[in-house]
Amino acid sequence: MKKIILWLVSIAVLAAAFLAWTGWWYAQQPLVVVRGSVEFTVPRGMAMRQAANVIWDSGVRADPRFLSTLARLSGRAQQIKAGTYRVNAGITPWQLILKLETGDVARGSVLLVEGWTFRQMRATLEKHPDLLQDTKDLSDAEVLARIGADQKHPEGLFFPDTYVFDKQRTKASSVLARAHRIMQKRLDGEWEGRSQDLPLKSPYEALILASIVEKETGRNEDRTRIANVFINRLRVGMKLQTDPSVIYGMGEKFNGRLRRNDLEADTPWNTYTRVGLPPTPISMPGLSSLRAVMHPEGGDMLYFVARGDGTSVFSRTLSEHNQAVNRYQRNKGTVKN
Repeated sequence: MKKIILWLVSIAVLAAAFLAWTGWWYAQQPLVVVRGSVEFTVPRGMAMRQAANVIWDSGVRADPRFLSTLARLSGRAQQIKAGTYRVNAGITPWQLILKLETGDVARGSVLLVEGWTFRQMRATLEKHPDLLQDTKDLSDAEVLARIGADQKHPEGLFFPDTYVFDKQRTKASSVLARAHRIMQKRLDGEWEGRSQDLPLKSPYEALILASIVEKETGRNEDRTRIANVFINRLRVGMKLQTDPSVIYGMGEKFNGRLRRNDLEADTPWNTYTRVGLPPTPISMPGLSSLRAVMHPEGGDMLYFVARGDGTSVFSRTLSEHNQAVNRYQRNKGTVKN
């Protein structure tokens, strides 16, 4: 009888060892992934058994029962993290479980473009499918409060760049907070190393002027020269007369064409009717515009006009400027600065 029991125990041990070896061998085998690469989302609070079914339905051919059993036996079933995951062909069941345990989620990105307004930036973030939306129902002031900003107006406070984040785990406000921190760091750093004879009283005034330069040109080589024109005008108390600030002040009333009566209609941002800087930035300036304002090109230029090819002509006197306007703009029905 003892021999029979020992024989049965031995068979059971061998069978268990064989099953364990087979399971471990299978856990190390590459899985078939439909289309070669898929993404799936594990919602917060989902159990491993349910997650295994989601993984199968996404196109990862890992048997749900085996995958959930392997996670449970390895003590990792309770450790899986919520999020969106990307899985490529060749991943093994064991690597998949480790991926879930460590929260190795897929990464998304969003581009915030130089020259955008805060409204454009909010619209982009709030329609992004991979961000958790927590700002849609908030006012601009409430958004600033949520990210810990102490400014009253949001325009220009965020640094344009490509921001990478964890899909379905990152809030829209988190991206905003990061862009705000970077802009403050960039602005403070550029202000610290600025030319010392600028007619600007604070980093915020520099930010306002940089936002205007950003909207006036997309050419890096012209930014320091345009910044110099505006700096010179501020020094002598001359109106900036920049169309982008007028357009910003018009808001949704702007229909794509700036008319003479628009230049005469006073708003806080109308630099044709008011001397000095507008009260806030008018866009999100990039680093090149910030640096152009902090280190404008020298010279006594007071005017510039767009050629129509992206470049500008600069003049010292009104007479020279009018000649340039007649040559490049008058026949097009538009006049610049």
